[in-house]
Amino acid sequence: MAEQSIVLVGNASDGTIASFRLGDQALVPLAVSRVGSGCSAFAVDAVRGLVYCATKEPCPAVVTLRLDRATGALTETARAAIDDPLASLALARDGGLLLGASYHGGWGAVWPVTDGRLRAATARVEHDALHCVLTTAAGDAAYFVSLGEDLIVQCALAADGTLVPLDPPSVAAPKGSGARHLVLAGDERSAYLMTEFTGQAIRYLRDEAGTLTGVEAVDAFDPHAGLKVSRRGADPRAEGLIWGADLHLARDGAWLLCSERAASTIVAVPLGRGGSLGTQVVVSPAEQQPRGFAVTPDGRGVVVAGEASGQVSYAGVNDDGTLVLKGRYASGAGANWVRFA
Repeated sequence: MAEQSIVLVGNASDGTIASFRLGDQALVPLAVSRVGSGCSAFAVDAVRGLVYCATKEPCPAVVTLRLDRATGALTETARAAIDDPLASLALARDGGLLLGASYHGGWGAVWPVTDGRLRAATARVEHDALHCVLTTAAGDAAYFVSLGEDLIVQCALAADGTLVPLDPPSVAAPKGSGARHLVLAGDERSAYLMTEFTGQAIRYLRDEAGTLTGVEAVDAFDPHAGLKVSRRGADPRAEGLIWGADLHLARDGAWLLCSERAASTIVAVPLGRGGSLGTQVVVSPAEQQPRGFAVTPDGRGVVVAGEASGQVSYAGVNDDGTLVLKGRYASGAGANWVRFA
């Protein structure tokens, strides 16, 4: 399966998506497709061969692209204007619903999708600086992460695209932590949150109703880098501040990988019985300013985009959580989002 997978990398500054074919030991460059300046977050409907990409210019929009798996080229098939740029996109209900979160606009929405075209939004939530949206595998629940309010909005997601707040409608993250990205464990009994300002991985238990309860946290940044807690509006590079970004599960849920941009590292947090967080983290160097990355479909590799390097790295994930570099490849300016198709 891995040999047939295609890696898509969004290059926000160039306004392109670069595609690569995934092999056991290397990535094979395929194509670079023009999408639009500010392209970053995207979601892949592998069954239909469609990619939904958020762009900023010439106006904020969600662009639908058809993927040619033989060449890796992307061709625009539809474009839907939206109020503000999106920081995150997610598909649900077998590709019938698209969800988005807008950091700059402070809103999240659900759009039904027909033949790759977005219809009128069926639901909307409003919270400061929404940075991530996530759904369950069944598409029956949705979570929106607010960096500005340090909370996770939790809702039931109906087949028609309506959202019903759970009880309670939100769960808190530590004040001033900068709640950023969220992932679910394979069994969906745990959720893991990455914080931007404190660089922590926080574990939440998820009950049968879909509600989250915070239970533990661990630092997920290089303890020897001399980084200090950050804050909204600060310049982490100039001040030497923590700059947490993304997180994903690897090796069948044995490790939680977290990216930190100031020291340019991927930190592997061991996961114990029931998904508990271990404290003996493993730090590996990464591409310069690794804003986004993704784990290979078999869980044993990782592709990391360097927002400041314009390159991607392909590395293996060892049993002990260390990353072993296999190769580096040119992608494009502002490389910041990675997904597999």
